[in-house]
Amino acid sequence: MRTIQVEAVRDAVRDMCIEANYRLSPDMRCVFDAACRSEKSPLGRRILEQLSENLEIAASEDIPICQDTGMAVVFLEAGQDVHFEGGSLEEAVQEGIRRGYTEGYLRKSVVKDPILRENTKDNTPGVIHYRIVAGEQVRIRVAPKGFGSENMSRVFMLKPADGLEGVKNAVLTAVKDAGPNACPPMVVGVGVGGTFEKCALLAKQALLRPAGEHSEIPYVRETEEELLARINATGIGPGGLGGTTTALAVNINTYPTHIAGLPVAVNICCHVNRHAERVL
Repeated sequence: MRTIQVEAVRDAVRDMCIEANYRLSPDMRCVFDAACRSEKSPLGRRILEQLSENLEIAASEDIPICQDTGMAVVFLEAGQDVHFEGGSLEEAVQEGIRRGYTEGYLRKSVVKDPILRENTKDNTPGVIHYRIVAGEQVRIRVAPKGFGSENMSRVFMLKPADGLEGVKNAVLTAVKDAGPNACPPMVVGVGVGGTFEKCALLAKQALLRPAGEHSEIPYVRETEEELLARINATGIGPGGLGGTTTALAVNINTYPTHIAGLPVAVNICCHVNRHAERVL
């Protein structure tokens, strides 16, 4: 049994909220730079150059990449041989978000009630997903999600007969409907299977897979590659102003489902696809 103080979790979450909002992750930097080199449209290249300049300014001056610093989404995997001490784990995570957004001078975008709309003024509460795994480590991933792209996400409850082609059509429909609103070039997370809520979680988790890393399932890998090519052929382009780079990656996660269903979720993220990770 390993003991971890909840303040260590708090501090890690704080640091990741700031890091993810100030700096592009290495995997995203790699695919973004590749897009800058391969974009065929002169206007598209100019947009990508401007976005790249913005990324460099944010990192060098320790300021947010985007004015929408998102709603904090935290994925916390706790080893079953870990014992937390020093208070509530939930409260520690929320306090980490609070400190990250206040001390990092990040925009506070969370409201207490979805209808009454009173701002909480510290960007809490965040959305936390817990998972118990084997071992004695704690893996924490923080993914601030801006709502320009979040609002473009979709869930499709397909019929089994729709099959793989139905899944592809659902993804393409979501991307085309999003157009410039998701701040392309985008990253497209897709969840297939499970239930209504499970496929949405799968899609959100798919955004955390390193860009350029494909599924180990052969048909899924092929589908990711095909959809990326088809999305980039739509001509939406950087900033929605035309070009050959509409998406930087398409990541698909699958899960067993019921014989009568084929749930599909598409969670779209903008070109920064913010995320940071720590292992305690």
